[in-house]
This record gives sequence, structure tokens and C-alpha cells, in this order.
Amino acid sequence: MSLAFQRWLYVATVGMLSCCLFLWTSCSTVTRSVHEPLHIEGAEFTGNQSCVDCHANISQKFTANPHARVNLRVASSSLNTSCEACHGPASRHIATGGQGTEKFIINPKKASDACFRCHENVHAEFRLPNHHPVLEGHLNCVQCHDPHGHDMMKPAGGLGLARVNESCAQCHRDQARKFVFEHEAMREGCTVCHNPHGSVNSKLLVQRDSNLCLKCHAQMQTAPGNLFIGKVNHSTFVQQGGCWTAGCHAAVHGSNINPKLQY
Repeated sequence: MSLAFQRWLYVATVGMLSCCLFLWTSCSTVTRSVHEPLHIEGAEFTGNQSCVDCHANISQKFTANPHARVNLRVASSSLNTSCEACHGPASRHIATGGQGTEKFIINPKKASDACFRCHENVHAEFRLPNHHPVLEGHLNCVQCHDPHGHDMMKPAGGLGLARVNESCAQCHRDQARKFVFEHEAMREGCTVCHNPHGSVNSKLLVQRDSNLCLKCHAQMQTAPGNLFIGKVNHSTFVQQGGCWTAGCHAAVHGSNINPKLQY
């Protein structure tokens, strides 16, 4: 075997191994989501215990929150980094005694991007035509969700036994108030009819027009073209628009004077 051929074989072998290694590292997949940890210039991860000293009131209830199970692999295996998964590495924040909060620690209440790194599907919903103005900076995730408490579907500090609609009632007081004749859907919660993040339909509705109401209000077709809901023929009514826009059940959330929510 000539020296030139040996050199060619060596170069070819190394090149093949490098190509295989590149393909393996770049094209391999995992069955879980992989997210880059939050970064703060010059800061290192210190673990949850370093947060407890100053934030004892938060840490006491945090263990029951799903966020407490989030840990980063960038830190030492002996550290529990669920706090820093959302707030970033805390060493500089601790070194300044908590001063310069906006510079040395990330506050998801003011930077919803910290939430979107994991909740990518929610981020996409906020880009739909009708949405709550979170991306515009007029609202933030913490106003509707408690990131530390045992029930993250409640607003921060919300009561454990609060009604399902408590989060929405903070802003939509008129719709969530008590009615003499309540729309039964309100007992299930606002999200039965509305997607709170965003929707292609107006008013954040999960379905448009009468299709939304017909999900719960069973209809019966007695003859071709005849559509009965209860004992009333709705065949012509459903052709005039939505149940609440056709001049019928306008008080869709509830009424104090009409049991059929007509006004």
C-alpha cells in the first residue's frame, strides 16, 4: 500500500467519522421539549435554598405548584433550580442584597417572554386575530395565573375555594356578577365558551355563531328543515344570526328579569 493511498484513506476515514458525528448531534431528536435556560450576564445558578432566606412566604406555598417540578440541567445535580428556571440565575441578585431587581433578576410579571419559553402553544394563541393584549404589554400572565401558589389557574393570592370565574371577574365584573336567572354555562366557567388567550372568533369564542350554543342546547329535527330546541321551532331563528345577536337571547351571561335570557 503506497504512502499516498494511506494518507488518502486516513483523510477519508476521518471525514466520514466527522460527518457521522455531525449528523448524529444535529439530527438526533428527543421526546421532550428542550429549552435554553434564561441568561443574566455574569450570574450563576445558586439553587432554591438561596431564595428561601428572603422569599420564605413564597417558598412555603411554592412546593405545591407545578412549576416546582421544573429543574435545569445546566446547574449542579445537587441543586434544585425551579426558582431560577423562571427568574434566571440568581447569584448577582443575591450579591446585591436584592437591589437592582430589574437588572439582575427576571420578573415574569413584567416580562412574559419568560413564560413563553415553555408555554409556546399559549404564545401562539396570543397571536390569533382576537386575543388578550399580553404581547402588547397591557396585561401579563400573573394577572390571571398564580405562578407560585398551589392553584396556578387562579390569580396571585386567589382563594383556594374561589369560584371558577374569579380570574375573569377581576376585569369582566359586569359579566361575572350574580344574576337571578343565571346562564348554566357560567357554573362551568368562562372557558366553556371563551378561549382566554386568543381565538379566530370574535369575543374569544371557542366556536362562532349558533354553533357555540348548539354544543349544549340539544336540538331535534322532526322533519326536513324543522329544528326544535326544547319545544320551540328554531328553524327560522338560527338563520337570522347568532343566538345572542338575532334579537333573542341577548342576555347571554344572565338576566335578572327573564328566565330565557332574552333581555
